[in-house]
Amino acid sequence: MASRNPSPASLSTPLLSDSISPTPTTNGHAGHHNHDNDDEESPTVLVLFGLSIAVGYAATWVALRGWVDVRERAAQEGAGPMPAWRRRLMWITRISARCILFSFGYHWIRRKGKPAPRELAPIVVSNHVSYIEPIYFFYELFPTIVSSDSHDSIPFVGTIIRAMQVIYVDRFSPASRKSAVNEIKRKAACNSFPRVLLFPEGTTTNGRFLISFQHGAFIPGYPVQPVIVRYPHVHFDQSWGNISLGKLMFKMFTQFHNFMEVHTLIPFSLECKIFMSLVEYLPVVYPPEIKQENALHFAENTSYAMAHALNVIPTSYSYGDSMIMARAVEDGKVNCSNYMVEMAWVKETYGVSTSEAMALLEDFLCMSPDKDGRVNAQDFWAHFGLNCTPLCKKIFQYFDFEAKESITFRQFLIGCAHLRKQPSFQDACETAFERCRNPLTSHIGREQLADVLRSSMLELMTDNGMMKLFKTLDVDDDDGISKDDLMASLTKLPFMIALFAGRINGEVYIEIV
Repeated sequence: MASRNPSPASLSTPLLSDSISPTPTTNGHAGHHNHDNDDEESPTVLVLFGLSIAVGYAATWVALRGWVDVRERAAQEGAGPMPAWRRRLMWITRISARCILFSFGYHWIRRKGKPAPRELAPIVVSNHVSYIEPIYFFYELFPTIVSSDSHDSIPFVGTIIRAMQVIYVDRFSPASRKSAVNEIKRKAACNSFPRVLLFPEGTTTNGRFLISFQHGAFIPGYPVQPVIVRYPHVHFDQSWGNISLGKLMFKMFTQFHNFMEVHTLIPFSLECKIFMSLVEYLPVVYPPEIKQENALHFAENTSYAMAHALNVIPTSYSYGDSMIMARAVEDGKVNCSNYMVEMAWVKETYGVSTSEAMALLEDFLCMSPDKDGRVNAQDFWAHFGLNCTPLCKKIFQYFDFEAKESITFRQFLIGCAHLRKQPSFQDACETAFERCRNPLTSHIGREQLADVLRSSMLELMTDNGMMKLFKTLDVDDDDGISKDDLMASLTKLPFMIALFAGRINGEVYIEIV
């Protein structure tokens, strides 16, 4: 199996589509079509698309009519599955979904393997490249899906996923994630419910890699059937990355044929004259016998099986990296993939959450990164109101282990996480507060902070610089640095503990070398 940590160059854009530099295929004819026919085909496919949407929505509305809303049912203990006659009526919507795929240019869907019996594998997982896979699986399996709560308000989509007895989840809420796992387990245990479908990557990628799997599909401990999807192309990358949904749909409508594979193990001819979609159902993956190893190893085993079938590399990037990159894009940065950190590895190694990484990213983006996403020492310390004194240079060298006189966000994040993880860190923070606080107020005021900086042999700061640093440490903005303020700010920016070195007097040791 290929290395899990390929070179940075090869992972320059694992989450983005690439319409300029296409993925090589085995035959140069893939993706070519007669553009003269586009104008003739577009009105037809738009009519088909519109009719399919209208008929599917109407059938779903009738199927749900008079049935207790999914949201209300979710609150009921042991809410049952959709009645059989309503499920049969949903076949109209499923056929409409197949017509929608046809209108997008997916004319002929070829499948390798077949779904395992629901009793054997109640959970299905798939890689996620485009919005096409959910439409295909809706037609093929009509599963229960796990979806963000925000999707319920999307026109048409919200109605469809309610008919699929969706399991809502807020990925940023531990309580919501726990509730979703319990609901997955409950529905997987009952054969009256449809299969449960999850996309464990948690976001779409460009299809050339697998990013780290989230564990929701694997914690319940039921056998899982992996399914793999690929979109071979030369000119038109169908992945949903750095392209809007509307633009991607427009491109699909104006392509006479599109290629989609849900399989890579058998030869696939790209010279066919009509579109072929190949779906491969892989052998069922069973959970480890030792329960303590369940979720992590179960997810890894499934990931490696899918990566092997796809002939791609599994990586330690995760949904958190897509959030980091999206924030960099929003801030107008170029080469935004340089901001990714392999969030799954960072979380596993250092216990850093995505929200903590995003908070550090906000500071990093304010440091004026260059076009390669690197920050020099002067801009780094200017963000906190400090000059590049010898102590500040030494702290910066701790992050700059490559000696390039500039650091990346990854170096900044990992350096902070490494400092925070040292056994003596919490003791150092508490000692620093006790040695610096005003005994009358039990807070650190501006005067006490100025004394701290003088004891650390820093250069005289300007009033603006002192105010900037003080506001950084005064988390609740009450004109005084309490113990909670200092602990919170040093937990986020642990290298700041070095500024208190003169007051700690060597009683604790924090490695900044």
